[in-house]
Amino acid sequence: MTEANDAELISRYLAGDKGAMEILISRYLKPVYGFVYRYADNPADAEDIAQETFLRLLRNLNKFQPNKSFKAWLFTIAKNVALDFIKKKKTIPFSALTVLDNEGEKSSIIETLSDPAPWPDELFDRANLAAELNAAINELPLKYQSVLLLHYQQQLTFQEISEIESEPLNTVKNRHLRALLKLKAILAI
Repeated sequence: MTEANDAELISRYLAGDKGAMEILISRYLKPVYGFVYRYADNPADAEDIAQETFLRLLRNLNKFQPNKSFKAWLFTIAKNVALDFIKKKKTIPFSALTVLDNEGEKSSIIETLSDPAPWPDELFDRANLAAELNAAINELPLKYQSVLLLHYQQQLTFQEISEIESEPLNTVKNRHLRALLKLKAILAI
C-alpha cells in the first residue's frame, strides 16, 4: 500500500478521518520544530511555536488550496507564528544553519553532511569551520539566514521559499546568491 500524499490526507481529514491529521502531524512535527527552533533558540519556546503552528493549521485547513504545496503552506504558517512570537518577545535569536540531531542537540549543518569516519584532525578542523561558518551566518541579515535555512536545512525549492516569504522567485534567488557572497566575504575564502 502506498503512503497517502498530503493532499489526500487533508481531504480525508476534512471528510472526518481524524487519523489522517495524526499522520500529517507526525510527518511534519520534527521538520517544523527544527525550523521554528531557529527563531526561538530554546526548546520550550520552539515547542510552543510548533504547537501553535499546528493549531493554526487546523483552524485554517479549509483555506488550503490543493493545487499548492502543503509543505510550503505549512512552513509559511510556521514562519508567521515564529515571527509573531519574536515580536512579542522583542528578541531575534537566530543562529543559521544549525540542526537538531536525534538526541535534540544542536549541531552544524556541516557536521550532518560530514564523512561518517573522519580522522581526529579532520574533526578538529570541521568543528572550527562549523563554528566559523555559524558565526559568519549570524552576521547575515535575517532575510538571508531564512533563505539559507529553508533551502539547505528544509530542502525547499526556491519556488516554495518564494511562497513562504511572500516574495518573487527572483528575489529569493537573488537573496540566496547574496547570502552566499556575503558569507564568502565574511569568511574571506
